[in-house]
Amino acid sequence: MASSAPLLIDSHCHLVFRQFDDDLEVVASRWREAGVRLLLHACVEPGEIPAIRALADRFPELRYSVGVHPLDAGHWQADTPAVLREAALADKRVVAIGELGLDLYRADNLEEQLAMLLPQLDLAEELDRPVIIHCRDAAAPMLDLLRGRRRAGRSLRGVMHCWSGTPDEMDGFLDLGLFISFSGNVTYPSAHDTHACARRVPADRYLVETDCPFLAPVPRRGKRNEPALVRLVAERVAELRQESLAAVGQASSANAAALFRLEFPDQEP
Repeated sequence: MASSAPLLIDSHCHLVFRQFDDDLEVVASRWREAGVRLLLHACVEPGEIPAIRALADRFPELRYSVGVHPLDAGHWQADTPAVLREAALADKRVVAIGELGLDLYRADNLEEQLAMLLPQLDLAEELDRPVIIHCRDAAAPMLDLLRGRRRAGRSLRGVMHCWSGTPDEMDGFLDLGLFISFSGNVTYPSAHDTHACARRVPADRYLVETDCPFLAPVPRRGKRNEPALVRLVAERVAELRQESLAAVGQASSANAAALFRLEFPDQEP
């Protein structure tokens, strides 16, 4: 790792996808050179779990979640909550439940998505794990649901992954105690709401991520994304907040470590 590299955690990535089949060792060398000290690999359906676990065996800086994405309803079965529970308890490197949530941009099956979401929220509460929330064009129903659970005394820790909502929507999720995570879209010139959120979010409540292989930041937009490029995300957040890259790297990494109860490494991997 270069001595000038900032401390960074890529708080959301997908490395089991076929885009990384041919060069993952090279990709790993680049994330280490860029200063990425830990990665959190998100899970979108239970069939991925063995492959993600194998990656965690291969790369000691990797932690992961277990869950079902709202657009993966075809992978939800009656025993899925039990499968996720067993996987979470079987490996201490499982630090979150998700990615779960609601997506009304690509689908309109709200009731079906809720039927997957609620048991996962219950599981996270039972296991005292944070949730990784995917929420696209669904801020209103998500806020209603989570506010209702809070009124009922239900606990919740988690992060709004790949934030693209409005500042007012962000305030609603912050009021619930959630963190906000910025991805490559914060570098896009037209993402004015996301820029405003990056300026406004409290210093102790934001993360950075890639969501790779998707959403590569400028100037790599349209190409494969990878964990090393989380540095470009952090650079843009630093620019928007008028802070140094080192400060954003330190804050976002400390926030990720606190949320996911990560042991932030003191030594280089």
